[in-house]
Amino acid sequence: MNILKAKDRLELDKKLPTMPWYVEKFINYKLPDLSPSSLLEYVRDYETFFKWMLAEGLTEAGKISDIPLSDLERLHMDSIDNFRMFLMTRRDHANSRTTVTRKLSSLRSLFHYLSQIAEDENFYPLLKRNVMAKVSIKRTNKPKDTAAKLEGKLLQESEIREFIQYIKEGYANDLAGNKQALHAHAKNKIRDACIVSLILNSGLRVSEVVNLNEDDIDLKKKLAYVYRKGKNDETFKTPVYFRQDAVEDLVRYLEIRRTEYAAPKKEKALFLAIPNGQKEGKRMTKRAIQEMVLKYAKRFGKPYLSVHKLRHSFATDYYLQNDIYKTQEQLGHASPETTQIYAHLTDKTMAEAIDKRATETQE
Repeated sequence: MNILKAKDRLELDKKLPTMPWYVEKFINYKLPDLSPSSLLEYVRDYETFFKWMLAEGLTEAGKISDIPLSDLERLHMDSIDNFRMFLMTRRDHANSRTTVTRKLSSLRSLFHYLSQIAEDENFYPLLKRNVMAKVSIKRTNKPKDTAAKLEGKLLQESEIREFIQYIKEGYANDLAGNKQALHAHAKNKIRDACIVSLILNSGLRVSEVVNLNEDDIDLKKKLAYVYRKGKNDETFKTPVYFRQDAVEDLVRYLEIRRTEYAAPKKEKALFLAIPNGQKEGKRMTKRAIQEMVLKYAKRFGKPYLSVHKLRHSFATDYYLQNDIYKTQEQLGHASPETTQIYAHLTDKTMAEAIDKRATETQE
């Protein structure tokens, strides 16, 4: 099991005993089909909902694990509307429309299972009345809308190379005498440029990059073997191609990986960092890679450029040269509908290219 899934599985096992028995039954039902990460998201959503029920006095139970099915059967549509409003307006952490939709979808999945699939000893549904069946959940992010939000926030073809080069050299010029930052950059610039180059030349997700081991990279075939999101088969790694542009950066990093990061022989992780106060390199975390990209992006003049937008930048560039199905396979999308984002994004890019060509011809 990959590192992130193993961590999420441990947290899932820790949280399940705090849930009502019927939630654990639902999670066990879903376990063969969904990853521990997805199941953990379900449980977190249910935790939010049950805490809200306790706070609103919609149950007489003293704790979440004691909330009976009968309390779910007595919920009115007004209660669900109030929960939706709570999610959107809560003071400590208001949720976006997309997050609210996901949380309601999680609830609907649980209620559907309890009312349509799970049975008691007399073969009757566990849940006799399903209020969530009345809840209309509209898709909030259509590909065209997502594309509109991303427009102008991605790296174009020339900027892809410029950003990688900036990490290698330009960033140091902007530090202007900050010795500590210069030292950190000098030590990590080859690694950082390699990570960014790999994403911008393959479209890998940050979780896939984090889980890469040294022997998952085949430089001759230009393949990275990764655990794909959504696939719960722990025995198979999917081969994903990366462009020739990433090969040189990978070679340079692999040459200094063990010496610069004091990697012990037992450490298989491809990308390493030495934690404060320690002497040996350990696998970089997802957060460390995200913060690293943001650090360079701000200095580069693209403060909105997140690690996930690097993936989008590759995908847009890749789609211009391939069809939607090749792009879907390269990115590991479950559905071509998700990949349609790049069809909308490239519409404008292609239009601009045509206009530019027409102007050059006139001149």
